[in-house]
Amino acid sequence: MPNIEQDIEKQLKEIRRGTVEIIPENELVEKLKKSIKKDQPLQIKLGLDPTAPDIHLGHTVVLQKLRQFQQFGHQITIILGDYTGRIGDPTGKSETRNQLTEEEVLANARTYQKQIFKILDPEKTTVEFNSKWLAPLTFADVINLSAKYTVARMLERDDFHKRYKDNLPISIHEFFYPLMQGYDSVALKADVELGGTDQKFNLLMGRHLQKEYGQDPQIALMMPILEGLDGVNKMSKSLNNYIGIDESANEIYGKVMSLPDELMVRYFELVTQIPVEEVEKLDIAVKDGTVNPRDVKMKLAREIVSIYHDDREAQKAEEGFKRVFQQRELPEDIPEFKVTDEVREAGQVVLPKLLVQAGLVASGSEAKRMIKQNAVKIDGQPANDPNLRFQPDKETIIKVGKRKFVKLV
Repeated sequence: MPNIEQDIEKQLKEIRRGTVEIIPENELVEKLKKSIKKDQPLQIKLGLDPTAPDIHLGHTVVLQKLRQFQQFGHQITIILGDYTGRIGDPTGKSETRNQLTEEEVLANARTYQKQIFKILDPEKTTVEFNSKWLAPLTFADVINLSAKYTVARMLERDDFHKRYKDNLPISIHEFFYPLMQGYDSVALKADVELGGTDQKFNLLMGRHLQKEYGQDPQIALMMPILEGLDGVNKMSKSLNNYIGIDESANEIYGKVMSLPDELMVRYFELVTQIPVEEVEKLDIAVKDGTVNPRDVKMKLAREIVSIYHDDREAQKAEEGFKRVFQQRELPEDIPEFKVTDEVREAGQVVLPKLLVQAGLVASGSEAKRMIKQNAVKIDGQPANDPNLRFQPDKETIIKVGKRKFVKLV
């Protein structure tokens, strides 16, 4: 087999890893062939709308795929949608989204830039804001762009079709979201665009518009949607089933260990850099019972923590997990919280206020919910009264869930 074909097959094997769909794969093969012959990297595009301040593990599925393209020498461009982000992607939404301000989008974008380089090589990655080419468009340009797609085709999109059928409002500006994302591909002359399976319509819009503007159409490469900690729903902050990549090593490690066993191999494949051959061996070993699933999950937890922290932090997190959950001991480095008047009423500590002020929960409603679920303990004893007031002893230990501790001083 000629070297060029070996090189293409090697790239394709990694590109196919975890991928749901490549449209069309035969055109990708031709692009790879041309890239190798001309020693010219492909232009790989990922658009991110910074509509929230943090990235969780679900977002990293496409970033890990970009990293594979990067390792093969291709040019990666991250497009931060400061323009599209103000509209908000209507994908999967049953109602019009609130538009973000420019300040909100830019603040989130700065956080995104910091976080994506925990995976990608910054020296081999270009970051662009799509206002660079969308802002200069004249109204005539916008009319010309909108003339390249029909309302009938736009209404074929699932979310628009459902809202139209249910007589729910669709704002005109929402139709511009896929057009703007597609125009990003025209501006960039993208060879490949990545996205989740929920982005299929938007990615194919890029192919359509590139043809309309006389360009070679991009390849649409779709990655699966990662299930969250519940093992059922899409990973989401709103469902509280997420692993944030900026969380502490202990928190990431503990959350991974709470995953259902059946998701381990999927997580290895989609959010780690373990070679595909090793993932296949782990899958077989778990299924035939030659390895303990707990040991495989601990390996997964170490791998993920190492990506977002380092090997040393991963080892410490594992030792802490064993101490707390296997040996039933308290962690060594419990953070301290000084009790102030903000959490007291009539001289006593109000438990829900304490949980919020100590950063153990995000809100008072979450505090009360956790208390009712018997997920809060004071010095090892369940606290199930959401209105509990108490007088802490010296160095009282508060525990929330399985992994969050604080020592009151």
